[in-house]
Amino acid sequence: MRPYGTYDETYAQDMAVCRTRLQWCILIGWLVLLLSLPLFLGEWMINFMNFIGISVIAALGLNILTGYAGQISLGQAAFIGVGAYTTGMLARYLLFPMWITLPCAALAAGLVGLIFGLPSLRIKGFYLAMATLAAQFIIPWLIINIRPDITGGAHSFRVPAATVGIGDISLATETSLFYLIIPLAALMTFFAKNLQRSRVGRAFIAIRDNDLAAEVMGINLFSYKSLAFFICSAFAGVAGCLWAYWMRAIAVDQFSLMESIWYVGIIIVGGLGSTSGVIMGTVFIRGLDRLVKIIGPSIEGAVPQLTGPWGATAALGPMVFGLVVLLFIILEPRGLSHRWEIFKASYRLWPFSY
Repeated sequence: MRPYGTYDETYAQDMAVCRTRLQWCILIGWLVLLLSLPLFLGEWMINFMNFIGISVIAALGLNILTGYAGQISLGQAAFIGVGAYTTGMLARYLLFPMWITLPCAALAAGLVGLIFGLPSLRIKGFYLAMATLAAQFIIPWLIINIRPDITGGAHSFRVPAATVGIGDISLATETSLFYLIIPLAALMTFFAKNLQRSRVGRAFIAIRDNDLAAEVMGINLFSYKSLAFFICSAFAGVAGCLWAYWMRAIAVDQFSLMESIWYVGIIIVGGLGSTSGVIMGTVFIRGLDRLVKIIGPSIEGAVPQLTGPWGATAALGPMVFGLVVLLFIILEPRGLSHRWEIFKASYRLWPFSY
């Protein structure tokens, strides 16, 4: 819905993300505020913002695959691991700077994701989810058992600090990584938003809505489904590269099946097919998880019975996550982005009902 008196005269204006001068000012203001946050926030909050940025990139890729193209994947965390280990080995053994390891990680993860996405032409739905689930078992097994002297096997793999190649500038602090992660997250968000409005994005949406009708209209299902898996995994590879530089020590346990399920929950809570919903869902889910971890010790002190051998407080995070996803599926299946659109419409139309 447009503000009163705003009309579109060309297709470019109709497809524009920011349609008015006010929207451009708000966008620029938010970007300036975002990049100035390290001047006001402490180390803990900057660390959390870096975590949010990495999670947004990975969730954007999964949203392109599931929200746009309608293909299910339960292996996003495994593809993040491919990007992380590719970055770690290139940076540690070949001393490559970040601007080389980043595209290499994206390409490696994209190609691996393409392999696991090949069955998508023949199967769909639950069966496709099982096919992508195989990545969560095969990739960690390969990392642990194939040349553990190179990958570190089941042990932690140390990653050197990111270097940008300009005078070998090292990005070793949370603040310096913030100015790497957040701009990259903004660029990936811009790419995902524009992909939705492109020829490829419209083909993805047609396949999601009705793949048989899309094929009749001349859309090559195999090419576009494969491309969706490649883009999704390439986003995961970028997130894995940033994760390796951020953590400085990676292990296969960091890329578990539970982590893949968290990303599925993020796009469900945010709203499938919505770029802004990915950001909302990531902030909401990751923030809720951090909040639960903070109040967990307080709950243990107040209710000592919960500190038994079953680890009730340790399971509080997954329990809250599952409950939130269940409530959103029942009460608001279109996610936070839909609720935000309703709020904007009601704000612009107030005091009228419609």
